[in-house]
Amino acid sequence: MIKRLKLTPCLWFEHQAEAAAQFYCGIFPDSRIVSVTRYPDAGFEIHGRTAGSVMTVAFELDGQPFVGLNGGPLFCFNEAVSFQIGCADQAEVDHYWQRLGEGGDPAAQQCGWLKDRYGLSWQVVPQVLPELLQQPDAARAQRVMQALLQMKKLDIEALNRAAR
Repeated sequence: MIKRLKLTPCLWFEHQAEAAAQFYCGIFPDSRIVSVTRYPDAGFEIHGRTAGSVMTVAFELDGQPFVGLNGGPLFCFNEAVSFQIGCADQAEVDHYWQRLGEGGDPAAQQCGWLKDRYGLSWQVVPQVLPELLQQPDAARAQRVMQALLQMKKLDIEALNRAAR
């Protein structure tokens, strides 16, 4: 029997890991903060963090584990990594787009991608999109792609109209 791996993304924040975890847990259903670890006195000369300040926050978003690390300003998020949210309908697209986009970078919104207030990139995608893009009728798929490229937040009805 093969052991199944449990992959946990670790998100590096300058100092906002706990606030970010609370923000994300307030958006996704069945989410929670699991634990918080704090920096000790030991290693101050390496980590430079005040003893007792938050080091990591373990949290779950709809059952998916994450860890937020307060590691300082050395590393920042970029678009090379993003998290996709497969949405069943337009109401879900609207919910995640609006909530995750609060305080984010409106200039970084295109084709269902957005950047949240912490600089993390998300793709808010209706589950029907791959089906519309991978259909055998190349002309229909082309029209869907053209419509998609004109959108910031994805509009399921407009994508379906393009396919028709």
